Amino acid sequence: MLPGRRPLPPGYSADLAPHATTIVSIVCQGGVVMAGDRRATAGNMIASRDIEKVHPADAHSLVGIAGTAGVGIELMRLFQVELEHYEKIEGAMLSLDGKANRLATMIRNNLGAALQGLAVVPLFAGFDLAASDPAKAGRIFSFDIAGGLYEEHGGYDGIGSGSLFAKSALKKRYRAGLSADEAITLAVEALYDAADDDTATGGPDLTRKIYPVVMTATAEGTRRLTDAETASVAEGVVNRRMENVGG
Repeated sequence: MLPGRRPLPPGYSADLAPHATTIVSIVCQGGVVMAGDRRATAGNMIASRDIEKVHPADAHSLVGIAGTAGVGIELMRLFQVELEHYEKIEGAMLSLDGKANRLATMIRNNLGAALQGLAVVPLFAGFDLAASDPAKAGRIFSFDIAGGLYEEHGGYDGIGSGSLFAKSALKKRYRAGLSADEAITLAVEALYDAADDDTATGGPDLTRKIYPVVMTATAEGTRRLTDAETASVAEGVVNRRMENVGG
């Protein structure tokens, strides 16, 4: 049932399936924040305006997907099941490094499909229960399509087609020791900047009331911001940009 064990017909299939786009993650005091836009594209067409790309991996970690949407969602769900299965069998939660290594293996198993255009590259972040200092327990891991695993030590990262613009925004605004609320606002601002320059990234849709998915992972567990909370942050970002259109 794993993606890597299913043979595919020869050819390049990237344009046949919707693609998810931009995810950002930021380390903050006491954990991490992860946010993703809601647009999926198929070529030059919008395939979905409200796809959800950020999900809890388990009680203390988050995973966001970019790339082929169907493969990414399947991989994310399998990852969730494997972490839950491990915890039930072993009676203990897998370490954060162990979770990242397992996700890297799952990506590597999809390499054949990735080389045919059906690539998915996740972003993984979480609260490290084994950290000596809980205030600095937030960690972020990125991957390549071959399953390469890289821990990000800069305090933030982004993936997807709009990540160039999102990370450029974060590079100017990020500082160590951000509160969770500050990191949430910064993440939504970065996605706004990405949507401003990347057609595959969707910005806050005030008309349809579609806003980014924003989640946190702390010592208390994972939490998704409510629609009302995300709307308040997103509308604040939009209003500030209306006052300074180019800024």
